[in-house]
Amino acid sequence: MSENQQSAAIESLELKASLSYGDLKIDFSGPPESVLRSIDAFLSKQIPAFNLAKKLTLNYSATELVEYFKDYVRITPEGPRIVTQNSLSDKERVAAQLVAQKIASETGSANSSSVPLSNLLESTGLNPKSLSSRLSELAKTGQIVREASEDKTMFRITTEGITWLKDTLAKKHGQKN
Repeated sequence: MSENQQSAAIESLELKASLSYGDLKIDFSGPPESVLRSIDAFLSKQIPAFNLAKKLTLNYSATELVEYFKDYVRITPEGPRIVTQNSLSDKERVAAQLVAQKIASETGSANSSSVPLSNLLESTGLNPKSLSSRLSELAKTGQIVREASEDKTMFRITTEGITWLKDTLAKKHGQKN
C-alpha cells in the first residue's frame, strides 16, 4: 500500500468517542481530527458551565437532610417526630416537623413529603391558633407550600424553608452551616 493509500485509509476510518461527566454524556464520531477538535471544544465550553451551574443548584439529598437535622428529628414507628421541641420556637417546630416528614418520604418511611393539618397539630403540640399563624407566616415567605388534597389541606417544606431552618438552627446553636 502506498503512502497516499495509507493516508486515505486512515482518513476514511471513523473514530468514535464517548465522554461522560457527572450527568452529562456525549458521543462523538467522525475523522480523528474532527473528533479531537469536538472533544476539546466540549471540554473547554461545557465543563466550566456545568461546574458553575452545579454550584448554583440547591437540592438537599436525604443524606444531607439527616446530617443537618439529626439532633432535632427522628423517624419513629409512629412517624416522623421532633425530638427537641423545647429548644425550638413555634415556627422552627413546624418547619422541623415538615423536614422530618421530607426525610421520611425520601428514605421510604412515608408515602409523601406533605403533612395534613391534623397531623401537624398532633406532632407539634401547638394550639390550633398558634399553628395556623405559624403556617401562614411560613407560607407567605415561601418556606412551606400549602396544598389542597382531596378533602384536607396539606403542607410541605420547600428548599427555601429547609435552608432557612438549617441556617436558623446553626446560628442559634453556634454551628457552622
